[in-house]
Amino acid sequence: MPRRNSRPGISKQDIIAWVLDYTMLHPHEELNNRLLSHYFRIKDRGVQHLLEVVLGELTDQGYLRRIAFGRYQLAQLPQEGIGIYSTYSPAQDKKACVTLENGTIITVDRERHSMHVLEGDTVRVVYHKGKRGNELVGRIVGIEKRAREFYVGTLYVQGRAGFVVPTARVPFKAIVVGYPVGGRRQDGMKVRVRLLDWQEDERYPEGEIVEILGQSGTNEVEMHAILSEYDLPYTYPEAVTKAAEKISDEITAKEIATRRDFRGECTFTIDPLTAKDFDDALSYKQLASGHYEIGVHIADVTYYVKEGDEIDAEAQSRGTSVYLVDRTVPMLPEKLCNDLCSLRPNEDKLTYSVLFEMDAHGKVLSSWMGRSVIRSQQRFTYEEVQAIIEGGASPYAAAVRTLNDLAQKIRTERFRNGAIDFSTEEVRFQLNEKGEPVGVEPVAYTESHQLIEEFMLLANRTVAEFVAKARKGEKGYPFVYRVHARPKEEKLDSFLRIIAKLGVPYKEAREQFDGKALASVLAAFKGKPEEHFVGILAVRSMEKAIYSTENIGHYGLAFPYYTHFTSPIRRYPDMMVHRILSSVLAAEAPVRETQLASACQLASNQEKMAADAERASIKYKQVEYLSHRLGKVFSGVISGVMDYGFYVELSDSKCEGLVSVRDLQDDMYFYYADEFCLRGSHTGREFRLGDAVEVRVVRTDLEKRLVDFEVIEETHYRANSTQTRKGINTTKGQHKKGRRK
Repeated sequence: MPRRNSRPGISKQDIIAWVLDYTMLHPHEELNNRLLSHYFRIKDRGVQHLLEVVLGELTDQGYLRRIAFGRYQLAQLPQEGIGIYSTYSPAQDKKACVTLENGTIITVDRERHSMHVLEGDTVRVVYHKGKRGNELVGRIVGIEKRAREFYVGTLYVQGRAGFVVPTARVPFKAIVVGYPVGGRRQDGMKVRVRLLDWQEDERYPEGEIVEILGQSGTNEVEMHAILSEYDLPYTYPEAVTKAAEKISDEITAKEIATRRDFRGECTFTIDPLTAKDFDDALSYKQLASGHYEIGVHIADVTYYVKEGDEIDAEAQSRGTSVYLVDRTVPMLPEKLCNDLCSLRPNEDKLTYSVLFEMDAHGKVLSSWMGRSVIRSQQRFTYEEVQAIIEGGASPYAAAVRTLNDLAQKIRTERFRNGAIDFSTEEVRFQLNEKGEPVGVEPVAYTESHQLIEEFMLLANRTVAEFVAKARKGEKGYPFVYRVHARPKEEKLDSFLRIIAKLGVPYKEAREQFDGKALASVLAAFKGKPEEHFVGILAVRSMEKAIYSTENIGHYGLAFPYYTHFTSPIRRYPDMMVHRILSSVLAAEAPVRETQLASACQLASNQEKMAADAERASIKYKQVEYLSHRLGKVFSGVISGVMDYGFYVELSDSKCEGLVSVRDLQDDMYFYYADEFCLRGSHTGREFRLGDAVEVRVVRTDLEKRLVDFEVIEETHYRANSTQTRKGINTTKGQHKKGRRK
């Protein structure tokens, strides 16, 4: 802990923090004014008196105990623990937190430890009870494990030294890599570097180059760099590819005899135009009773990939296929995902099926699940199916329209039961032969998409409920659930506070706020200026869905049981579900829950990495697209507000950029966190989450994937500084609540 020089302006809070820090580092020492004044280099008599006052107050609060006149000792020794460091804390600015393994949260001051701790690092912390309620405060005393070992960036060579400037936003500007192999020939190259050490007194960490990806700025290199940045592979191991090539594509009569045969049924696939792997198909038959027999058929990947073999191990380590703007990085080798397991038309294929008997109202009367064999008669695109739904001619018209009618009834019932509709408009970049974005087009979300979505959801929850209610042992079968927790209380409270200010108070108990309540809130803002703003807040209040062996239900879908069963070509959890379902159907011994829980955590982590990489690739193409449109004016919506400015998402391309508060020259703006807005202190002009604005593209940085906008001054101006907006007071002078920037 660095000593403090005696200086004017030392506050009581400073001295309290110093004493707390000292006691955590020296828990067994006897304290007195002279010792602490010497340690902190306090020479001013007034400050020494303030130190004595602090020691007395900490004694009154029970933190210290007086052992003699002017001598003190800790009343209770601090505890020690290991947890994950986060720069976000429920406390205030300059605070961070460490979450211990048991969920206990320790508040730490991010400026009062000299170690270079990074987001997500596993750290050792000593802590004690704070002054306020049950708050625990502590100090980081060691780094156990770094959250990230590898970084991707651009190499710059200066003399005999090399510096890698990371692409990711990190709290250091460069990594020192010494004298790189090849010297200046590597200058400007994109590289992958391993973080080795970061001494407390050093400005930059040290690292070593482990891979040279290629020249910065080329599409292939940048896409590989994004995958490397998130520790995702972009090549397939040769041994795994060769193992897949050895798998026989013969389907024997003996194997078919063990399965339910659907080859004579009306069966087809519906996928995007550019899809190469078709892992799900639907079959349709009308029964003599007037009911319908609907089959959801999923590629039987686990017939070909045996648990524990080298293909399975590689698939588990990847967890999921990765979808970048210009490519798919598959979870399985091409022989499996595009050949053996792809439900191509006019070929016999091995599948895992869920069969439903349904009435005309979409009610499921009975279901069956098990291994099967199918032969798809038709490969449809979404556009082709939509044309049939809208009246187009096709030999499959009756089947398609009946399936769509049933899907819409299932969908209506799902939302009636409290499912949340967060469907948003998406766009797709048009790329030239070099991979450069030359245009943007909207991605239609039509009834043809909903048709597939509803039957896949139905199959997933049917399998989950079946396994959850099957009995094998005291607790039944351990299973891979797809769970979605309720919003955290602080997020929900914040959301409900804001909508109350906007004139839509929620008067029921917090525990009763479900999908139905949220739908009611969103409906209340339909067509109002605040509609987009409230929609963004609602999405941000939600938790992330994960895989877990503990079933807590799926809040967003309003399903008590849910899993992922329908995409084993691209998701490893679906392969686990297929294997568990086979054990249940055969009444075999269940897999160990601890083993399954570990696999769920790995799959959830890999899913997050893949999603982050996908967003990074989209961001890169967005910046690349706008870099050719400097000076152009676009319409957009404010998608985020911070103390340093606000982000704007363009309406046509969905590109996002920052309007810095430094570039708002007409007034001095203050940040109001609870209202998600910046407000001018003199004009009352506001920039609020969800507001429509017009902006000009002024700067782009492909290396950092950043875009800077400036607001067109004629737009978005509120001249009356004393107006009241939907119950939120906007009078001048409230800037004391915000941060001045």
